[in-house]
Amino acid sequence: MRVQGEPDRLPPGLGLTAYRIVQEALTNAVKRARAAHVTVEVRPRARELELDVADDGRGAADDEPGTGHGLIGMRERVAVYGGLLDAGPRPEGGFRVHARLPVDAEDR
Repeated sequence: MRVQGEPDRLPPGLGLTAYRIVQEALTNAVKRARAAHVTVEVRPRARELELDVADDGRGAADDEPGTGHGLIGMRERVAVYGGLLDAGPRPEGGFRVHARLPVDAEDR
Protein backbone atom coordinates (compact mmCIF):
# COMPACT_ATOMS: atom_id res chain seq x y z
CA MET A 1 0.00 0.00 0.00
CA ARG A 2 1.28 3.42 -0.93
CA VAL A 3 -0.08 6.81 0.08
CA GLN A 4 1.35 9.55 -2.09
CA GLY A 5 1.38 12.86 -0.33
CA GLU A 6 -0.26 13.84 2.92
CA PRO A 7 -3.98 13.05 3.03
CA ASP A 8 -6.22 15.73 4.46
CA ARG A 9 -9.13 14.94 6.68
CA LEU A 10 -12.04 13.70 4.58
CA PRO A 11 -15.73 14.13 5.25
CA PRO A 12 -16.93 10.95 7.03
CA GLY A 13 -19.13 9.74 4.17
CA LEU A 14 -16.40 10.21 1.58
CA GLY A 15 -13.85 8.50 3.80
CA LEU A 16 -16.17 5.53 4.26
CA THR A 17 -16.78 5.38 0.50
CA ALA A 18 -13.04 5.29 -0.20
CA TYR A 19 -12.57 2.58 2.45
CA ARG A 20 -15.38 0.43 1.02
CA ILE A 21 -14.07 0.73 -2.56
CA VAL A 22 -10.62 -0.47 -1.49
CA GLN A 23 -12.18 -3.19 0.70
CA GLU A 24 -14.32 -4.53 -2.16
CA ALA A 25 -11.44 -4.40 -4.66
CA LEU A 26 -9.24 -6.37 -2.24
CA THR A 27 -12.01 -8.87 -1.58
CA ASN A 28 -12.43 -9.43 -5.33
CA ALA A 29 -8.66 -9.88 -5.76
CA VAL A 30 -8.56 -12.57 -3.09
CA LYS A 31 -11.86 -14.37 -3.64
CA ARG A 32 -12.40 -14.08 -7.38
CA ALA A 33 -9.12 -13.27 -9.13
CA ARG A 34 -6.89 -15.59 -7.11
CA ALA A 35 -4.24 -12.87 -7.10
CA ALA A 36 -0.76 -13.39 -5.66
CA HIS A 37 -0.02 -9.64 -5.43
CA VAL A 38 -2.18 -6.57 -5.03
CA THR A 39 -1.10 -2.95 -4.93
CA VAL A 40 -3.19 -0.20 -3.38
CA GLU A 41 -2.35 3.42 -4.09
CA VAL A 42 -4.04 6.39 -2.44
CA ARG A 43 -3.32 9.74 -4.02
CA PRO A 44 -4.84 12.76 -2.31
CA ARG A 45 -5.01 15.75 -4.64
CA ALA A 46 -6.10 19.33 -4.08
CA ARG A 47 -9.71 18.70 -5.14
CA GLU A 48 -9.99 14.90 -5.35
CA LEU A 49 -8.99 11.59 -3.86
CA GLU A 50 -7.65 9.04 -6.31
CA LEU A 51 -7.66 5.31 -5.51
CA ASP A 52 -5.97 2.60 -7.51
CA VAL A 53 -6.15 -1.11 -6.70
CA ALA A 54 -4.42 -3.49 -9.12
CA ASP A 55 -3.83 -7.23 -8.90
CA ASP A 56 -2.05 -9.92 -10.89
CA GLY A 57 -4.90 -12.42 -10.65
CA ARG A 58 -5.90 -14.98 -13.25
CA GLY A 59 -9.61 -14.27 -12.85
CA ALA A 60 -12.42 -16.45 -11.64
CA ALA A 61 -12.72 -20.04 -12.81
CA ASP A 62 -15.25 -20.58 -15.59
CA ASP A 63 -17.46 -22.63 -13.27
CA GLU A 64 -17.50 -19.80 -10.70
CA PRO A 65 -20.20 -17.36 -11.80
CA GLY A 66 -20.14 -14.04 -9.97
CA THR A 67 -23.08 -11.87 -9.09
CA GLY A 68 -21.34 -8.66 -10.10
CA HIS A 69 -22.76 -6.79 -7.12
CA GLY A 70 -19.33 -5.68 -5.93
CA LEU A 71 -18.57 -3.61 -9.00
CA ILE A 72 -22.12 -2.30 -9.12
CA GLY A 73 -21.82 -1.22 -5.48
CA MET A 74 -18.52 0.54 -6.16
CA ARG A 75 -20.04 2.40 -9.12
CA GLU A 76 -23.03 3.47 -7.02
CA ARG A 77 -20.81 4.70 -4.17
CA VAL A 78 -18.65 6.74 -6.54
CA ALA A 79 -21.70 8.15 -8.35
CA VAL A 80 -23.09 9.55 -5.07
CA TYR A 81 -20.11 11.94 -4.99
CA GLY A 82 -20.04 12.65 -8.73
CA GLY A 83 -16.81 10.72 -9.15
CA LEU A 84 -15.49 8.34 -11.76
CA LEU A 85 -14.81 4.61 -11.57
CA ASP A 86 -12.94 2.53 -14.11
CA ALA A 87 -12.65 -1.20 -13.50
CA GLY A 88 -11.50 -3.96 -15.78
CA PRO A 89 -8.74 -6.26 -16.94
CA ARG A 90 -5.23 -4.88 -17.30
CA PRO A 91 -3.34 -5.39 -20.60
CA GLU A 92 -0.48 -7.08 -18.72
CA GLY A 93 -2.88 -9.38 -16.86
CA GLY A 94 -4.81 -9.01 -13.66
CA PHE A 95 -7.53 -6.52 -12.83
CA ARG A 96 -7.56 -2.84 -11.87
CA VAL A 97 -10.04 -0.63 -10.03
CA HIS A 98 -9.40 3.10 -10.37
CA ALA A 99 -11.62 5.65 -8.64
CA ARG A 100 -11.55 9.44 -8.54
CA LEU A 101 -13.65 11.06 -5.82
CA PRO A 102 -14.13 14.84 -5.80
CA VAL A 103 -13.34 16.49 -2.48
CA ASP A 104 -14.93 19.82 -1.72
CA ALA A 105 -12.49 21.86 0.35
CA GLU A 106 -15.40 23.36 2.32
CA ASP A 107 -16.47 19.91 3.57
CA ARG A 108 -13.13 19.11 5.23
